[in-house]
Amino acid sequence: MRKKLLFSSGLIGLVVLLSACGNVRESVDANSTGFWDSKVIYPFSQVITFFAEHFNGSYGLAIIIVTLIIRTILLPLNIKQLKSSRGMQMIQPQMKEIQAKYSSKDPKTQQKLQEETMKLFKENNVNPLAGCLPIIVQMPILFGIYQAIMRTEAIKQGSFLWFELGSPDYILPLIAGAATFLQQKLMMAGNPASDNPQMKIMLYMMPVMITIIGFFLPSALALYWVVGNAFMVGQTLLINKPMMKDSAGGAKK
Repeated sequence: MRKKLLFSSGLIGLVVLLSACGNVRESVDANSTGFWDSKVIYPFSQVITFFAEHFNGSYGLAIIIVTLIIRTILLPLNIKQLKSSRGMQMIQPQMKEIQAKYSSKDPKTQQKLQEETMKLFKENNVNPLAGCLPIIVQMPILFGIYQAIMRTEAIKQGSFLWFELGSPDYILPLIAGAATFLQQKLMMAGNPASDNPQMKIMLYMMPVMITIIGFFLPSALALYWVVGNAFMVGQTLLINKPMMKDSAGGAKK
């Protein structure tokens, strides 16, 4: 869990760094060259513009629609993440037993520890990397949407509800942080390791980071986070119920 927290924090920090260093003054269009501009940023710009043109020029609504499409595409990956996270949580007692048994730091014992840990993962069909995969996939999407917003004049100058899409907002990041907290709280529901201090740090740290970062980025990106996290809350509610039933059934057996 600590590694996942550091990994998530590092990737979010990378997005902020890339966003700050990226060339957001140069407009992106059909004549843009380079793989990133022509194959990632410009297509995002075109897709958002396409939906805006079909909804009375509302770029905010277009971003919501694009976000829902992206989340739907990533749904199988996110389901795998939830199942893997639940599996990792359920085998924590066995992992602690293995770690206690092979606590010596000599190379031979450490090798045995790795072998037994991998065996435990295989027996329970758990992939510890699955929890980080959706985060990795979403990083280029976040950066691509940020650049599309800042390098497409119509999107950057657009407005939606009470905020300007190209400028920071102070309400949306709070909503995004709250949605992140709720989603993580739901993921921890029924988790036997929920009292783990590292999990509690994760529960509060990620929403705080999302909120603070959202204060400095365009509100269009915060809108993407709000809609995406709301989608994740619904997804977690739908997936967690059958998973918790399965866990309860397994426990009874």
